[in-house]
Amino acid sequence: MTNNDIVQKLWNLCDVLRDDGINYSDYVTELVLLLFIKMVHENTEAEILDKHTLPEGCRWSDINGKSGINLLNDYKRILLSLSTGKDAEGNMVHQDPLISAIYADAQTRLREPRHLEQMIKTLDQIDWFSAQKDGLGDLYEGLLEKNASETKSGAGQYFTPRALINSMVRCIKPQIGETIQDPAAGTAGFLVAADQYMRAETDDYTQLPAKDAAFQKNKAFVGIELVPNTRRLALMNCLLHGMEGDDEGVVHLGNALGEAGKGMKPCDIILANPPFGTSKGGEASNTRDDLTYKTSNKQLAFLQHIYRNLKPGGRAAVVLPDNVLFEAGVGTEVRRDLMNKCNLHTILRLPTGIFYAQGVKTNVLFFTKGSATDKFQQENCTETVWVYDLRSNMPSFGKRTPFGDSHLAPFEAVYGENAVGTSPRTAGEYSFGAEEIAVDHQAAAENKNVDDKLLHSRWRCFSREWIRDHKGDSLDISWLKDKDSVDAASLPEPEVLALEAKAELEAALSELDELLAALEGAN
Repeated sequence: MTNNDIVQKLWNLCDVLRDDGINYSDYVTELVLLLFIKMVHENTEAEILDKHTLPEGCRWSDINGKSGINLLNDYKRILLSLSTGKDAEGNMVHQDPLISAIYADAQTRLREPRHLEQMIKTLDQIDWFSAQKDGLGDLYEGLLEKNASETKSGAGQYFTPRALINSMVRCIKPQIGETIQDPAAGTAGFLVAADQYMRAETDDYTQLPAKDAAFQKNKAFVGIELVPNTRRLALMNCLLHGMEGDDEGVVHLGNALGEAGKGMKPCDIILANPPFGTSKGGEASNTRDDLTYKTSNKQLAFLQHIYRNLKPGGRAAVVLPDNVLFEAGVGTEVRRDLMNKCNLHTILRLPTGIFYAQGVKTNVLFFTKGSATDKFQQENCTETVWVYDLRSNMPSFGKRTPFGDSHLAPFEAVYGENAVGTSPRTAGEYSFGAEEIAVDHQAAAENKNVDDKLLHSRWRCFSREWIRDHKGDSLDISWLKDKDSVDAASLPEPEVLALEAKAELEAALSELDELLAALEGAN
């Protein structure tokens, strides 16, 4: 039984829970409260886990084999004990802060004991020996991904495609001893991927001195997550991958745009996909008095936090929506500040459809604190920006056309081996039929002296001066045109378009007037 088979088996339990009034958005949280107890049991049996074991009376053996109302009551008691560290009489049952954090305010919404019994029986039927070989952490992540793809909301808001996460990590190349942060951790996908990358380089840390191995497990990774239930998923994810963190775990509860983010220490690497949207009431600008440019745009606030929180020479890879690249006003000021303080060396324009929020257009910005030659340089750090267009004339990705490693391989090849983007680079990359793609009329006008063949490349370089003079410091740089896009040069004159729009609106208003008259006549 593969991990995919197990994930599907676990997901099928959702149909059972729906009969108990539990919807998809609550399903994973409900399942993992029980699943984690089972996984700790399996890890302990296999002698993989020797720390953070569950206390007596709160283990799998304490609910396995039971039924009826006694089972449900015992399960509720276990969740309360794991959350508070005390039993019903107030006696201390455990003092593990990480277990308390994972089960903080944990409650089951199950009302039917038979549904809980069915969940326990299903978990007992799984071939855990096979699951162990693939890694229980990977099984858990598969469940998170399944939830994100099925619900298209909730988990989908913070789940970044695994192929993209791994590609960003391979480009950034985290090293042993470096501190790595994610201020919008979600389920900790970036932190886990960075940890797995370094484990693969060091034979699961066994090649490291004990002091370095302890640093990797307890101090190398720090994340912040605002939503308590999401943080619970993240803590479980980290622990099942052997990442313990400090007393609060790897992922701390808090707001990176508030005091929690302000208190984060400068780090070597930041990998992140900040949440989309704006902050209600402008809290993004009101709670961080240390951010230079006040804004209610969460991505612009997160971007400021990220480049401010890098050590000299620190590097970042951040997923950001298109509006961050072209928004005027504060957006322009933030981009200028970024290019001034950091070497923004690479932008990857991502295809649409790879996130579960359909239609969102995103990019990955790769940058390093300081310049390419001096990590302590504080001004004029960006000289050139390389842009890879993986969006124009790409398929519409989704379940039927999954986005994967093969789509990112050409980008990684031209990115180069150097994690700070200083590998020798040559413009020109023609994968995915780039040579057959038409060139955008406006882009062609801005690049009159560019070789025609290069205009059809997916990989080009732009100077800081060109970005300032031709784009007004917008980073929304594109030159290839989708075959289905409308050529702005061939559109009617604005006056004609305005008259057409006016005629359509007047017709709609006339129809509404007729409808109102008919309703009044009926009354």
